Amino acid sequence: MAVCEGGPGPCWTALTRSEVWEWRGLTEDEMRKRLEMLRIEHRDLDAAIDALSGAGAHDQLQVARLKKRKLLLKDQIALLEDYLIPDIIA
Repeated sequence: MAVCEGGPGPCWTALTRSEVWEWRGLTEDEMRKRLEMLRIEHRDLDAAIDALSGAGAHDQLQVARLKKRKLLLKDQIALLEDYLIPDIIA
């Protein structure tokens, strides 16, 4: 498992599909709270990217970094949703 800066523990930005199994230690409510936090951060990044792009910012590296972070969040959101929402076999 990846370690975030500032100490040991799971680093959500480096989460991989294989590490989803470590979520089993969390309660469903904790997972749902984490999911909501990820969604909020995703929306905030979207707004920041729009603001930088709309303002004609010339820092394309910063915009690229924000977009990469947004994609990582999207993947994490999808993993959590897949884990929390059971597949319904039709």
